[in-house]
Amino acid sequence: MLTANELQLAERLIEALDLEDLTPDEINPEASLFGFDTEDSLGLDSIDALEISLCIAKHYDVHLKADDEENHNIFASLRSLNAHIEQTMH
Repeated sequence: MLTANELQLAERLIEALDLEDLTPDEINPEASLFGFDTEDSLGLDSIDALEISLCIAKHYDVHLKADDEENHNIFASLRSLNAHIEQTMH
């Protein structure tokens, strides 16, 4: 189940990535955002990562850097991405 903040982030990602065939509640917050390693994975790619970074900068004023060693963990799932945003904002 998505928290309120995760739901809001999911809505913004769906809009930013033009994923009209998904609704926020269909996104498993623990599923991988990238690749196709599980049936729940969103199967996003590096271009999508750039779009996500721009969306997060616009809506949350949190700037993700391409060379950050933690990106693999930050972008692991919707939940981890949301946790990073919340931690960075506070």
